[in-house]
Amino acid sequence: MNDKIRAKEVRVVGDNVKMGIYPIKEALSMADEQGLDLVEISPKADPPVTKVMDYKKFLYEQKKREKKLKAKASKVVVKEIRFGPNTDDHDYEFKKNNAIKFLKDGAKLKAFVFFKGRSIVFKEKGEILLLRLAQDLEEYGKVEQLPKLEGKRMIMMVSPTSQKK
Repeated sequence: MNDKIRAKEVRVVGDNVKMGIYPIKEALSMADEQGLDLVEISPKADPPVTKVMDYKKFLYEQKKREKKLKAKASKVVVKEIRFGPNTDDHDYEFKKNNAIKFLKDGAKLKAFVFFKGRSIVFKEKGEILLLRLAQDLEEYGKVEQLPKLEGKRMIMMVSPTSQKK
């Protein structure tokens, strides 16, 4: 930028500037006349390409663009629902309704059956419970990971479908 440009000649582009190849001193004076900066855009070109612009304004607008893109990027929220291997129907329905609400809101769902103590002998019950949940949630989301036993938990992941109902 400005005095830090080391080339003897530069190609000048920009608004209100006659484009062409100029000696560095002339290019700097052109930028100075307009109260702007001479910024090197492509240093590897022969001669290097420079642009007459307001560098501070350029940085500001670049930050603004990045912030806007960051705001648009969606953050993935993971909600958890915990079952026991012997969960009653009423509790199951209540948790299923919460799961539907989470999926409609666009959050991922991590459903798991927690086996406490000797209840690990009911692994089949836990798997049946999670598969039943997957079947009930079919229209709201798709199963990302089938039930898998990890330690004392059997975990299943469900991600929401793109359309909201």
